[in-house]
Amino acid sequence: MAKRGHRQTSLRDTLPGLRRVLMRMLPYLRQHRMLVAGGSTALVASVLAKLLEPWPLKFVIDHVVQVGDGVAGSGSPVLGGLPLQTLLMVCAVALVGIIAIRAVCEYAAAIAFALAGNRVLTQVRADLFRHLLSLPMSFHSKSTIGDLTMRLTSDVTILKETAVTAALPLAINTLILFGMVAVMLVINWELTLIALLPLPLLWFSSQRTSKKIQAVSRNQRRNEGEMAATAAEMMAAMRTVQALGIEDEVAGSFEGDNKKSMKEGVKAKRLSAGLERFVDFLTALSIALILYFGTLFVLDGRMTPGDLLVFITYLKNMFRPVRNYAKYVARLSKATAGGERVIELLDTSVTIASNPDATPSEITEGRIALKDLSFGYGPEAAPILDHVSAMIEPGQSVVLTGSSGTGKSTFVSLLMRLYDPTGGCIEIDGKDLRDVDLASLRRQISFVPQETLLFRASVRENLALGAGEPLDDATIEAAAKLANAHDFIMALPQGYDTELTERGGTLSAGQRQRIALVRACLRPSPILILDEPTVGLDNTNEAAVSEAIWRLARDRTTLLITHDLRLATKADRVLCLQDGRIADDGKHSDLVKRGGPYARLWEQQRGSDHVLAAE
Repeated sequence: MAKRGHRQTSLRDTLPGLRRVLMRMLPYLRQHRMLVAGGSTALVASVLAKLLEPWPLKFVIDHVVQVGDGVAGSGSPVLGGLPLQTLLMVCAVALVGIIAIRAVCEYAAAIAFALAGNRVLTQVRADLFRHLLSLPMSFHSKSTIGDLTMRLTSDVTILKETAVTAALPLAINTLILFGMVAVMLVINWELTLIALLPLPLLWFSSQRTSKKIQAVSRNQRRNEGEMAATAAEMMAAMRTVQALGIEDEVAGSFEGDNKKSMKEGVKAKRLSAGLERFVDFLTALSIALILYFGTLFVLDGRMTPGDLLVFITYLKNMFRPVRNYAKYVARLSKATAGGERVIELLDTSVTIASNPDATPSEITEGRIALKDLSFGYGPEAAPILDHVSAMIEPGQSVVLTGSSGTGKSTFVSLLMRLYDPTGGCIEIDGKDLRDVDLASLRRQISFVPQETLLFRASVRENLALGAGEPLDDATIEAAAKLANAHDFIMALPQGYDTELTERGGTLSAGQRQRIALVRACLRPSPILILDEPTVGLDNTNEAAVSEAIWRLARDRTTLLITHDLRLATKADRVLCLQDGRIADDGKHSDLVKRGGPYARLWEQQRGSDHVLAAE
């Protein structure tokens, strides 16, 4: 991720980013507009109740407490003639009622916003995850798993702060502020102006502090993303970390990122706390001014003691939202930074997608045509495949081989449209892949990867993964027998119902590979692709997997990427790639006689096999 420390981060400069985040969330919030509207109504009602809270006490002060020479405070045409006990009772009940109404409204608002926020959170996270699954390999190859996981989990959670738990309370607190100022102006405009004298100083200070808080928040989110990336990378390579004995180095790297995040968090908290204390000082200053001048106004008869009490109560409550401003600025800063990261991901275009006029197409024969095919990872990168042309006939088994980096796996990625060619095209049954519906294309290709993807689920559930339709036990077991997997599965503690650990850690490499072959058996597709299916296997597992491969390849167009040329001896055809081009093309025996690049690879492997046998 590019560093953004150079960006302006004042609240004014951040508002476009915050506005962008909120506008992006509006479609989600509209789906829950009744909840949001109900919560907003409840909040407004709580604000009105908050404005009414000091008024019962005002009536007590003005009508019960004697002022000066014993003359009662200015009366009210409604309450002036009531007995004191009745007036006290009315004011006490009114105060309890107002506080109860405020409490109920605040509770209703909190529940409504919590429900809306969590529902929005769930929808955004689901859409983001689905969008991640649809992004091309060119994106994933440049991204780190930890950072993407951070965006999917932590950043989406923080985004809720922007949409519900920070932006809306900040708006309501602003409403309280303006409401109280309006009532204070009605009571005594001169005293109100005196009370507001410290506000320019507070605004200037808060602007300076918020700029620093937002800069710190951006740095903290970036550091947390780097920390998550380091953790994910090392956890995935735990075997290598322990084997090399580099635990201390890895822990040191993680601790470095962790300390950076901690320092930024402490810095943000220190800035926020400093602003809150400054607000406390200005609040005390305003109250002192009001106490002095307000008392003079009461003695002059320009306002009642109750009016002064309401005034001071409002003043304290007015500064409370301003005091909370620092807390909300910190939360909104972090939320905006997280929200921008989420939106950046949501707005990343899906470059590998079905064309608007693409249609589902049934692969009936499985004829694959490469027409002047070229591909490179980036406009300035050297081409991996360079003007490759070939025709693979239906039902033909073809081995793709060659030294590392010659484009074998790239060709397979192009065939499954994980990437699109930079030149030329690939056709299946005479139709350009870009004109075929993407989901339809991939459903009709069985792929056996070098590393089998296994989940924490039963063996049966893992075998049926990707089949596309419900399968009965007999079908699954028949496929397992075809792939030489049935015997080892039955030897497991609960057979097909045995729960596998994450990534199949309790199975051997050969067993995991045979599970992948079972999946390919259960996927009725005319094209089969296998990527180094025997790499890292011992002789026993290699023999079992090889036998299963040729059973599975029967009546399918099969592409087999391998450096193990013993598999090539049984294939109908061998394509040997070199420098992004087809250097040799033909049957194994013919290519060995020809003495070209493939023959040299064959001799090198035979020599290695002889050395291993002698050892």
